[in-house]
Amino acid sequence: MSWGRGGPRARVPGGAAGNRPGGAPSARPDGTRSSSRALAAGGRWGGFGGSRAARLWVGPGAVLRSVARTVGVREPRPGPDRTPGGAWHATTGFERVASGAVHYRTWEVGRVAGTDCDVLVIGGGIIGLSTAYALTRAAPGTRVTVLEKEQGPARHQTGRNSGVIHSGIYYRPGSLKARYAVRGAAEMLKFCAEYDIPHAQTGKLIVATDRAELRGLHALVQRGRENGIPVRELGPAQIAEYEPHVRGIAAIHVGTTGICDYQQVARHLGEASGARIRYGARVTRIDRRPERGVAVRTSDGAVLRGRVLVNCAGLHCDEVARLAGDEPGMRIVPFRGEYYELARPELVRGLVYPVPDPAFPFLGVHLTRGIDGGVHLGPNAVPALAREGYGWKTVRPRELAATLAWPGSWRIARRHWRYGAGELRRSVSPQAFTEAVRRLLPGISVGDLVPAAAGVRAQAVLRDGTLVDDFLIRESVRTVHVLNAPSPAATASLPIGREVARRALGVLSGA
Repeated sequence: MSWGRGGPRARVPGGAAGNRPGGAPSARPDGTRSSSRALAAGGRWGGFGGSRAARLWVGPGAVLRSVARTVGVREPRPGPDRTPGGAWHATTGFERVASGAVHYRTWEVGRVAGTDCDVLVIGGGIIGLSTAYALTRAAPGTRVTVLEKEQGPARHQTGRNSGVIHSGIYYRPGSLKARYAVRGAAEMLKFCAEYDIPHAQTGKLIVATDRAELRGLHALVQRGRENGIPVRELGPAQIAEYEPHVRGIAAIHVGTTGICDYQQVARHLGEASGARIRYGARVTRIDRRPERGVAVRTSDGAVLRGRVLVNCAGLHCDEVARLAGDEPGMRIVPFRGEYYELARPELVRGLVYPVPDPAFPFLGVHLTRGIDGGVHLGPNAVPALAREGYGWKTVRPRELAATLAWPGSWRIARRHWRYGAGELRRSVSPQAFTEAVRRLLPGISVGDLVPAAAGVRAQAVLRDGTLVDDFLIRESVRTVHVLNAPSPAATASLPIGREVARRALGVLSGA
């Protein structure tokens, strides 16, 4: 990261200073090519400032300066606001700093009288769309634009989870996870009913399969009561009443757990919000000025200007934070969760979970009868080799290198290598995965497991190797970042959206 006038400027991932590989200059956020030669060949001119009508095609380089004067864009020149040690590019307004990085200047943003929207939301998963929904509910008339890099909503974490509406029993009393999951579970059922989204309140069993797990089970009973969740303790005979094929020495039944289709929830949130949603709009650059606003450039060359930016980018939230010039103090380490479908779904009636290891934010391999009637087994938790690495064959060297360069990643590996080795074994061996399932469902064999789609969990990890165990929301200049929102974020999406919207509106009121 380099510093220019007005604050930090993050280097754009994928190339030094936003240049294309091989040194070819990239387009500026306003569409201007970053060399006079490129402009002479023809390119769109028009800054973050100026009207859309002022964006026009420039022909020969000989008329470049006269066109710039006509549309009111001044040519940058050396002056007291240039970065020390930097040198101006002759025509583009980019500044080359001593490190060799090229950063686009923000003098264009300063000329903007209006904006495209009040709030720009990056991320079209359930958290981003819930935030848009909450913004327009809390402040009708607020102009909201959602930018999603995929061609539809909820393509990653939201659309690749098990569809469980969590009760909140696992989470530390008073934490955001506990408060928002308990509240969110009830609200999610109401939302699904209002919009005719398939759902059911099924309840679930948390089952101890040996005496060593009884202490953890009793701790969950106490935690559930502290969180205001009704819990019923069961013996082996009572377990059989709920799940005849499940084995356990003790269990608890949590009646407020349910299931739904979170992709449909996300789609309805987006439609009901009234926000402008742009799909296929990957954010490549962010320009932020405290006194003026935020300008975002997308992969199709479009530039959008807003007063406040909300980062709900999920698996890429830390990268977006750095694009905005903020160092989040954490990194997303992606963990892939692999699932199988049970070939004999009649063996499971509802939701069955093991007693989780309190040292980890993962719930262990469990049994989930989904809204479609199928039964999924899983997930495990193994390091993914890409942010969107849904299989071992998906490797993105730049992303993997960034994960390995983060000190927290190595500290996790050293601290929890034994747990990680077990998860890796279950990933590469269907027999090992079957053994984990047999602890709960002893009557199955490897032949009962049918491979199903995997998901990736965006887990925030601190520099010291701590796995952030609560939702993490941070504010900065004209910006709100959602930096950790793994499970139960889908369950808690309505309360999370309201909290993010509240913070964004607070930033907006002071803008």
